[in-house]
Amino acid sequence: MLDKHGYMEEQSAGAGYDMTLLKRLLPFSKPYRLHILFSALIVVLITIMNLALPYVTKIAIDRHIVPVMETVTREGSGGAEKNGERAGRYYKADLTQTENSAVVRKYPELFILHDTYALIPFESLGRLSPGDLKILREKDISGLGLITLVFLALIVLDFCFKFTQKIIMEYTGHMLMHDLRVSLFKHIQGLSVSFFSKNPVGRLVTRVTNDIQNMHEFFTAVITFIFNDVCLLVGITIVLISISPELTIVSFLVLPFVLMAAMRFARKARIIFRTLRIKIAEINTRFSETIGGMRVIQLFLHENENYRRFKTLNHENYQAGMDQIRLMAVFMPLIEVLSSTAVAVIVFYGGSRVMSSAVSLGDLVAFISYVRMFFRPIRDVAEKYNVVQNAFSSAERIFLILDSEDRLPMPADGVTSPQTARTTASEGFSRLSFDNVSFSYVPDEPVLKDISFKLNAGETLGIVGPTGSGKTTLINLITRFYDPGTGSVSVNGHDLRNLDPEAYLARMALVMQDPFLFSGTIRENILGGNENFSEAAVDEIVTASNCGDLVNRAPDGLDTQLSEAGASISSGERQLISIARAFARNPELIVMDEATSYVDSQTEQKIQDALFNLVENRTAIVVAHRLATVRQLNRILVVRKGRIVEEGSHETLMARKGFYYGLHQTHGKLY
Repeated sequence: MLDKHGYMEEQSAGAGYDMTLLKRLLPFSKPYRLHILFSALIVVLITIMNLALPYVTKIAIDRHIVPVMETVTREGSGGAEKNGERAGRYYKADLTQTENSAVVRKYPELFILHDTYALIPFESLGRLSPGDLKILREKDISGLGLITLVFLALIVLDFCFKFTQKIIMEYTGHMLMHDLRVSLFKHIQGLSVSFFSKNPVGRLVTRVTNDIQNMHEFFTAVITFIFNDVCLLVGITIVLISISPELTIVSFLVLPFVLMAAMRFARKARIIFRTLRIKIAEINTRFSETIGGMRVIQLFLHENENYRRFKTLNHENYQAGMDQIRLMAVFMPLIEVLSSTAVAVIVFYGGSRVMSSAVSLGDLVAFISYVRMFFRPIRDVAEKYNVVQNAFSSAERIFLILDSEDRLPMPADGVTSPQTARTTASEGFSRLSFDNVSFSYVPDEPVLKDISFKLNAGETLGIVGPTGSGKTTLINLITRFYDPGTGSVSVNGHDLRNLDPEAYLARMALVMQDPFLFSGTIRENILGGNENFSEAAVDEIVTASNCGDLVNRAPDGLDTQLSEAGASISSGERQLISIARAFARNPELIVMDEATSYVDSQTEQKIQDALFNLVENRTAIVVAHRLATVRQLNRILVVRKGRIVEEGSHETLMARKGFYYGLHQTHGKLY
């Protein structure tokens, strides 16, 4: 369905479809399952490291910084009650150590003596001199030093595990992208020409580049994020319950509100992110059309109208972006508020439990750390959700191409096997036949109607006719870019649909109206990477194709680099290189589609000479715009409105004074 700007509207993909896309991505990860499993194991170790750090803090507080609450019985004098019980925080000094005994004797009024140990109220420790306090608490200081080393070791291990896990997942992500891109590229190469006529180059390039790249962060960050946070949430819950089930229940009272906020965010974010993707696509399309059609826009003074439409699109994209910002501006602080609320509840309730000796101070401190850690994954949802949506959007577009079966059918089993086709091809080309062929690109709009002719080996056939008469369509059927709607095209008595295309096309060369050259050297464009040619053979090809002047003028000769599509040389020079490329193939059948169009008369003569060298002693089909190109051929087909209206040699057709004669009288050209 087209929207008000004339663009095809995307269909919404629900969460169920997202799961389908995820299942379809899983086979690509199968070769790397050991990497993923090893990464998952490291994630478990990282989770253990994260869970251990607050617990180490708890041990340090409860064992070495603040002693636990005890009830002791003190007997004797010294201003204290006899045979009484007194609850409080006490530090225990071992009297079997000489240094401790000396400190106790120095402050008898502060200690409660027992047989082998003495107790001092925690609040009285400040009355000791620094030296005496250090002697008394030497064991705690050593313990804190050991715990500090354990803490640092955990941090170092955490760094090492995270580094290793990052390397593994980055490698896995890049390999998954590599495989997905190769699979997509291979699939695209096998699609029929009709597919490319319906899909712009820019769209396909985006699928192989940007859309594949969008999958990278999904593979490397999101999958790890999900697994890591699930492990972390489960681990935190277990530790919290082990510390204090009562505090766990209290701290989780805010979870229903967190879940409601996250679910509402997910629903709204899906709509907003989808709108942003659509608007970006529309802006890209509008900008691409503007650049491509700049001459028309300026010629017809459409700048203001085009600017107005682009400005409207840009404003709609801005509004969608502001919707996203507003949503994030509400969600993120809301999670922080709920997290702080949970901490406040724990401080209030847990503090009262500490004062009543139900839990230790270390338990409370560790509990607060774990609860803050618990809300971290929920805050990350907003960041990762955008990545997930972009990845699923890209995956959807990638699979739309991978699901496309817009390709010509291969030979059916039992009809003509590929081996038979190769055997037939190895015997050489003997005859090409069109038998009552009709064809249409659009249903009920025929381009060719009941075309029948034969071409024997060694013959040269010209095809002429007005623009739109179906000449190029005939070439498309001969090269099997398309299959006929009715009738058949056959080689050596075999229908092309039953022949192996590789064996058939290996015997053919096509010289097109607008030749395409690849980025690379002149040599690479001529030889196509084939290194079996000697220098003498290459010189012979260059001479026969009239490329000698071009090669001599080029800075590095045959090794001169050409720009994309050969834009650095003229159209005539590109055509000469394409003829040289056909020579290098040494074909049995030559097909030329208006090879002398769009060149000056001097270059045309060079191309004509090269073409005659090419077709010598070969079977050739020449589609011509200029009649001078075909007058020396054995036979000429005159096509008009999709039908063959005349057939014969140049002299025969001129003598008939029919349609061909009329074309020749118009300066020998077809308009």
